[in-house]
Order: sequence, then structure tokens, then C-alpha cells
Amino acid sequence: MKITSWRAVLAGIATVAVLTPAAVEAQIRRVSGSDTRQSFGVNLGGFFPKGEDSRVVGDVLFANRDFLIYDVEDFRGVNMGAEYLFGVTDHIEAGLDVSFYQRSVPSIYAFETHADGREIEQDLKLRIIPVTASVRFLPTGRNATVQPYIGIGAGFLNWRYTETGEFIDFDQAPPLIFRERYVASGSELAPVVIGGIRFLAADVWTVGGEVRWQKADGDTGGPDVGFYDSKIDLGGWTANFNIHFRF
Repeated sequence: MKITSWRAVLAGIATVAVLTPAAVEAQIRRVSGSDTRQSFGVNLGGFFPKGEDSRVVGDVLFANRDFLIYDVEDFRGVNMGAEYLFGVTDHIEAGLDVSFYQRSVPSIYAFETHADGREIEQDLKLRIIPVTASVRFLPTGRNATVQPYIGIGAGFLNWRYTETGEFIDFDQAPPLIFRERYVASGSELAPVVIGGIRFLAADVWTVGGEVRWQKADGDTGGPDVGFYDSKIDLGGWTANFNIHFRF
């Protein structure tokens, strides 16, 4: 009985040893990049708002520079996000992604100070959370070693803009310095244009870079709610490094 039992055990081990490599190979083939249609990726880069010469008429960041010291370029900041892609065909992809950008910029009054000479300071903060649906064309195909692509999409931009700190009420005599926070927020639809290139780093991994352009503006409410002008331009360029896992 003991000999028979050991022979059965050895036979089982031999069977597992023979079948396991075959099962592993089948699993590898199943998740091979050439067989996949879906991918999930993360990206990290920067958002570059429009410059002063191209911002929407009535933009509060442009208008504030009549009396505050800062640069619109100071609102350039880190952008990060995640996306899901689905291969409709070998040359067409559909995508859905969400990203996050936030930047706080210090400013001071250009021509006024406290009685003791201290600056009158504020923080201007802009946050944008775009959710974007897109379609992309890949001329070399989804399984090429080098994959350039272009695309178009529609972004749903959730935004929030605040001005917090010290302000001057010039309607008082003498002018009154006071602390306050002004908040404007909303959601806007934006056209999005996409261009990028990615490389097949391994069978199920790609790495690459991408640029995006978006155009939208929000309504701040203007002087009635404490802002110097009625618009906030949300347009600009985004440049990202990305990595994707295909499954």
C-alpha cells in the first residue's frame, strides 16, 4: 500500500510539472498585448493656461493686473490624471479620463500698502478637474512598436476660483482695508484636441507623451459678488508623460 501510495504521489507531481508550464504559457498568451483591446493609464505633467494676449474678454486674471502684482504665467502648474482606453479597431480608440490641476498664486496691491508699509496680500487660486471623452486615430495601429496618434474630444470642466486675503474698499473715506474670501465655481463643456506618441515598452506596457488643447471660460459673477471682472478663462495646453497597462 505504501509503495502504491508513493507511486500515485509521484505520478501526480509529474502531471503537475508537465501541465503547469503549459498553463502558464496559455495565460501569458491570453494577456498578450496583441490580443488586448483595453488599457488603463496614469499621467503626470503640467497645465499651461493661455497667455495674457489670448485670454477671453473680461477675464478676471487679466483684469486684476490693473491693480495687483502677479503674472498670469504663475498659474502654470502640475497636472495629473488617469484614463481608460478601448480599442474600437486596430486604428481607432475611444477614451475616458479624469485629471486634476490646482494652483495658488500670491499677489499684492501695486500702488497701496498698510500705513506701516506692509504689503496688502492676497492668494489667487484656480482649480480645474476635467472629465474628457475622446476618440483617437492611430495610423500605425495599436500593436505597433511606435504609436503616434491624434484625437478630438469633449471635456466637462469642473472649476473653482477664489481670491482670499486683504482687499481695499475705496468707497470708504479713508479707504478701508479688510479681509475677505471671494469664490466662484461651475462646470463648462470644452472642445479638446489631443496629440501624442507612445512606445510599446513590453508586451502589455506602453509609455509615451501627450499634449492637449482645451477652450472654455466660466462666469465669476463679476463686481456684484466681489470680482473685478465677469469671466475666468479655463483654456490652455496640457503636456503629460503617461504609462498604460493593456489587458
